[in-house]
Amino acid sequence: MMTLPPAIAAYFKSAHDLPPEQLAAIFAEDAQVHDEKQDYHGLDTIRQWRIAAYAATQFAARPLALREEGAEFLVTAEVSGTFPGSPIMLAHRFVLKDGRITDLEIG
Repeated sequence: MMTLPPAIAAYFKSAHDLPPEQLAAIFAEDAQVHDEKQDYHGLDTIRQWRIAAYAATQFAARPLALREEGAEFLVTAEVSGTFPGSPIMLAHRFVLKDGRITDLEIG
């Protein structure tokens, strides 16, 4: 059975509109996300990205595989939702520091 680090498991289980204080338990204050050729820096921007992404295309991501490479955690997830070609497999590259996500790259 695959056991994800707590912050990564929380990322996949959390609601898209997670309140700022709960988001801060998953992401570091200065975290950055790269998704669909866009970069998002800091908790406020990351929260806005999560809300906008779900509003544009409702989806769910189910982690299927985990590979650890040094400080990076590579998760393959099945993403399904209201978009053409659903479901698709997407790679998620996480970097953690002090138990929180500092970097996330999707795609």
